[in-house]
Amino acid sequence: MTHPIPPQSRTRVLDLYCHRGGMAMGYHQAGFDVVGVDLDPECATEYPFTFIHGDAIDYLMAHGHEFDLVAGSPPCQKYSPLNAYNHKTYPDLIAPTRDAMRAVGRPYVIENVEAARPELIDPILLCGPMFDLAMYRHRLFETSIPLTTPTHPPHGPLCTRNGYLPTPERPFMTITGGRHSKAWQRAAARAMGTPWITTIQGVCEAIPPAYAQWIGTQAQAHLPTEAAAA
Repeated sequence: MTHPIPPQSRTRVLDLYCHRGGMAMGYHQAGFDVVGVDLDPECATEYPFTFIHGDAIDYLMAHGHEFDLVAGSPPCQKYSPLNAYNHKTYPDLIAPTRDAMRAVGRPYVIENVEAARPELIDPILLCGPMFDLAMYRHRLFETSIPLTTPTHPPHGPLCTRNGYLPTPERPFMTITGGRHSKAWQRAAARAMGTPWITTIQGVCEAIPPAYAQWIGTQAQAHLPTEAAAA
């Protein structure tokens, strides 16, 4: 499967398992041009950059060398505590994704949930209040480049129950799946920094762009000089 990549003027990141582009927007804000890959064709309706419908690892092996940075968010359902209740079988793609990234030989970033920590190598943790976001959304990032992390503020403000809008007494949102109202979806998208995402599943699976902007800005300093100057 071959897809032409449009001419680029900036450093480029390949955004694997891209969903609807939360991470993508952050990398864009950090100075990258972005190409996303996902098996779900519906993501194309809202993904804000070039979208490729296809298998992430297959595309990475064929085209990863064309990019300056490779980032991926393998499906997290296998590691979610909720899976203890639904007992479904989900793909375990962290190690295969890492192997493919290393084979391509580009700097890489792998994102996943806290429960996936045993599968990740020396990950850093990012959380909403590090970026003045009104949510506690812990995510882990394994990277092949050195990263610093912002100060992790204490978890002081209270959270609403999932599905409820924030209140003065509970100003932080809990953003996970469920049968939520459209008003809740819009509020969650605003809190996340992803106002272009219009579905409940989309916003619940998103990563705040601020996380990727933080990582991408640091990554730019570690790219080869010719890539960073492109």
